[in-house]
Amino acid sequence: MATGTELSPQMAVMDGGCLKETGVTTMEGQNYNNDDTLESMAQTNTRKPPRNLSVMRHCTSSALLAESEIDIGVLGLKSPLDEKAGFLPICRSGSCSEKGPKQYMEDEYICVDNLHEHLGIAANFSCGGAFYGVFDGHGGIDAASFIRKSILNYIVEDSHFPSGMKKAVKSAFVKADHAFADAATLDSSSGTTALTALIMGRTMLIANAGDSRAVLGKRGRAIELSKDHKPNCTSERLRIEKLGGVIYDGYLNGQLSVARALGDWHIKGSKCSNGPLSSEPELEDIVLTEEDEFLVLGCDGLWDVMSSQCAVTMVRKELMVHNDPEKCSRALVKEALQRNTCDNLTVIVVCFSSDPPPKIEIPKSHKRRSISAEGLDLLKGVLNGL
Repeated sequence: MATGTELSPQMAVMDGGCLKETGVTTMEGQNYNNDDTLESMAQTNTRKPPRNLSVMRHCTSSALLAESEIDIGVLGLKSPLDEKAGFLPICRSGSCSEKGPKQYMEDEYICVDNLHEHLGIAANFSCGGAFYGVFDGHGGIDAASFIRKSILNYIVEDSHFPSGMKKAVKSAFVKADHAFADAATLDSSSGTTALTALIMGRTMLIANAGDSRAVLGKRGRAIELSKDHKPNCTSERLRIEKLGGVIYDGYLNGQLSVARALGDWHIKGSKCSNGPLSSEPELEDIVLTEEDEFLVLGCDGLWDVMSSQCAVTMVRKELMVHNDPEKCSRALVKEALQRNTCDNLTVIVVCFSSDPPPKIEIPKSHKRRSISAEGLDLLKGVLNGL
């Protein structure tokens, strides 16, 4: 660890190049009872498992993490609450999409850093806006391509936009799904997941239908803003079974590995039916602050081989070096390929500031520790027994 830093009560451990938290208590940075520590030493001397001793496991990976990033990226640290009241995100993005080991590329994505410029005279809102989306197709490219081209238009043309963003986005998903079913020249049996991020001023609304994932980088911590809609997920399984669907070996009706998707009309049947395969997105909205540094949107080809925290730690480290979100997205895709992902790969990294993430200093502890008379006696007994 870097000199002058203190470990948090949670130790970082390596897991295939990723970092995760453990509940192991450290000797430094916590006001532990020295008598307990001495008792642990005594137990060690009598061949019993010691207590309160820190543990760290190490594994190697092609994703090399700086020591300072290990401290920052996992421990859930809070930076000083000195946010400016007038903070507004400055959106800039980078993307990378690769076919990977699959025979065909079925992913699509969209990046709009400036909604006013993109929409032109159609923009009927005063605050700044941005829009991003990833669409993981299956059974062909038709559904993913159609939804990518149409979903933003359905959002901004909705009567509830921009004052009622949630209603507008939820309605747009259903409208786009129905429009795809009516597109005679396209294969309506193809399908796609849909994950979008709509930013208006300081408000960001995440909409997800499928198993793509949105992860917020908040001063090095990974905050998942979407839920993977897998058929075996408890809430999705209950919803599916309530609507008459079944799950075979993790597949909805034995056919589909996701519980929500747009398209797949051979499974949904008619537009008026309320079947187990839903195109309705789950929504999550947050108000962005200065602590919110970037957003990672990725199809499941990334998350199949990488944890959310590992992705955030990698992106933060990269941004501190070159401050380029496109290079960050390429680094994530490259790492997923090296970890032998079995799927197409599509990643978008969205930064909320023109500056790179700041280095976070971990305050040094000034707590004093003392050993009681009883503890001294115990220590003498341990030493005499050596």
